[in-house]
Amino acid sequence: MLIPRRRSLKGFGIVLAAMGLARTAAAAPNTPPAETDGPGSLLPPGAHLLEVLIAKLAAAPRRRDYKTLPMILERRDEWDADGLDDILHYTGSPKQSWDNTDISGPWLNVMRNSVNSEVWSFRHPDFLCVSATHGSAQLALYDDQMWEKYGLAKLAGGNVTRNNFVAAPAAAEHDSRDYQSATGPFSSHANSIQVLQRRGVVFLACHNAVWETSERLIVAGTNPDKLSIEALCAELTNHVIPGVVVTPGAVGTLVELGKAGFVYAR
Repeated sequence: MLIPRRRSLKGFGIVLAAMGLARTAAAAPNTPPAETDGPGSLLPPGAHLLEVLIAKLAAAPRRRDYKTLPMILERRDEWDADGLDDILHYTGSPKQSWDNTDISGPWLNVMRNSVNSEVWSFRHPDFLCVSATHGSAQLALYDDQMWEKYGLAKLAGGNVTRNNFVAAPAAAEHDSRDYQSATGPFSSHANSIQVLQRRGVVFLACHNAVWETSERLIVAGTNPDKLSIEALCAELTNHVIPGVVVTPGAVGTLVELGKAGFVYAR
């Protein structure tokens, strides 16, 4: 059964509340973001089409009550089909899709730089940046419950000990009117998934990566509930963080994004 619109909005509420969509100013693209109460919108003024897309994604139904999922998805209710359709049919421009695979790489930073350049340098407030996330980068899209239960830091490797890629750092709450601030919300000090979501970046999750992570956990004996691979895959899917759009597979979705006019980047 699909999650109804009310529950979907609630699950995505952290993103919408942070963005303050209804208060975004209709100003020229070379002016700073409008001031809002609390953690205000980080969308650029004039990003009207992007505002509409983010609202559509929040309202789109999502299933997060799967019991099992197959290796290859065949039915639209097995992924976030409506949300993905909204992205593929986005009429704003330009549009860019990032092929992100390395959790320890500079993926959040380069997307931040891309949005900064498109918005402030090239004056494209409706620029849409999408992360086609898979590989170890996908681990950042699971909630803390999954990180703790399955010890996902071990799969992340390197110096990763917890999922510190999601939450907005203190720099995100600095005065957004000073978009040139080297320590503000548009700087490297604010790199995080939540901050990028507040700026209109959309993170896509890869079902194939979920399945392969499930395989690795079972082989490693990290399966406390003794779940089948189909059930473990479902549990991980049910625990992606708010705002994420689940796809049948990142690599295949990149093809669809290319057909829809997204420029590929890696």
